Amino acid sequence: MNNRLFRKIKNHLFFGLILLSAALVLIPLFLVLKFVFVQGWSSLSLSFFTEIPKPVGEVGGGMKHAILGTIYIVLLGALIAVPLGVTCGIYLSEFGKSKLSKTLKLTVDLMSGIPSIVIGIFAYLMVVVPLKSFSALAGGVALSIIMLPIIIKTSEEILKLVPTHIREAGLALGLPRWKVILFIILKGSVSNLLTGIILAISRAAGETAPLLFTAFGNMYLSYEINKPMATLPVQIYTYAISPFKDWQRQAWAGAFVLMVLILTLNLFARYVLTKIKDKKGI
Repeated sequence: MNNRLFRKIKNHLFFGLILLSAALVLIPLFLVLKFVFVQGWSSLSLSFFTEIPKPVGEVGGGMKHAILGTIYIVLLGALIAVPLGVTCGIYLSEFGKSKLSKTLKLTVDLMSGIPSIVIGIFAYLMVVVPLKSFSALAGGVALSIIMLPIIIKTSEEILKLVPTHIREAGLALGLPRWKVILFIILKGSVSNLLTGIILAISRAAGETAPLLFTAFGNMYLSYEINKPMATLPVQIYTYAISPFKDWQRQAWAGAFVLMVLILTLNLFARYVLTKIKDKKGI
């Protein structure tokens, strides 16, 4: 009886410690979210979404150019990273025992640990220096490098979940292996792959350091791929360190919009993943 009571006490004690640890992790997060929400929400206005910045010293304006620039560069990075990342994920999943796949896995692991500022410097040397200009293209390349390891890893793990007998059934019907991969394995995993892609995009969307070295920034609305382009992270940084109170106010509004954008992408990815699991009965 004493042993049973001791086990119950120990169980409740460790369960309480787990809850306390979770609370200690969540409290700073909620404090940051609350502070950004209070500061950012009060600074939002219609002009923030519809206008570009006013000249230095004038009150008003907005970050329309930075919001559109962020979407533009992130989509550009996704156009580069998604096809390449999914292709590498397919190779690692289907041909994981080859020597090349081991080298690729090591490379992906190393890429995951590279600081974003180093990626920014790399993109600067590879794109900005040869073109002799900061550009949206350079920013897209930098963000694609950040997305790549996430997309490759998630694609590999998702495709590995497809049962072996499905592959064997396709091959037994006389289908070439590339058709089995493309029309059976890949087509059946599109929803799962979309979840990993969304998480990779949300990870890259909030990066500032790589964009400082590549897209650089622009106080005007621009859609030219070979010219500097404004982005929310860089615009927030620029406004936050400025001496103008109106710019600092807009920096909080920009931080709020960026935070909501990233949280929405993450929650959407989790929602899609949950729905997939429910349908499959996992």
